[in-house]
Amino acid sequence: MLVLPDEIRTQRLVLRKPRASDSPQIFSSYTSNAAVARFMVWRPHQEISETAEFIAYCMEAWDGNDKRPYVLALVDREDIPIGMLEGRLLSHTVDIGYVLEQKHWGSGLMSEAVTALSDAALALPDCFRVQATCDVENVASARTLKKSGFSLEGRLERFAVHPNIDPTPRPCLMFSRHKSTEAN
Repeated sequence: MLVLPDEIRTQRLVLRKPRASDSPQIFSSYTSNAAVARFMVWRPHQEISETAEFIAYCMEAWDGNDKRPYVLALVDREDIPIGMLEGRLLSHTVDIGYVLEQKHWGSGLMSEAVTALSDAALALPDCFRVQATCDVENVASARTLKKSGFSLEGRLERFAVHPNIDPTPRPCLMFSRHKSTEAN
């Protein structure tokens, strides 16, 4: 069974468990922002209660064994969330998804977080792969994954619904980092 750490620290970030008190900041900084939600599988939140429900779900999921939805915060402001990075734990794989407050786009923070989570996952004896998908038009996300050491594996047709773009499934790109087969 894969078990990711409770907290991951980088030079600039802390990846930590979500708190109920995160909801107002998350709502104002990104869940209500249409530009941030564009390539997400959810629509922008209209009410803070939607974000509070989402954070409650994340807190509950954290206590299970199949997901780690980390809140991202700057190390000098750990109480102020700026994004999230979720690791969904599969048998030998961690599937990730992420979101970042718009004012931090282009800063390298997400690639720093993705690299740290991937390193932690691949250090586990039973984890052989970390993977992520992004919409074919999400150039910034593809760049983040490449900067984090991921390789493009292919295009998945009709893979995910991004409701802010189209109500039908869209093509996505599959990226991964993995342990080499020679290491076994």
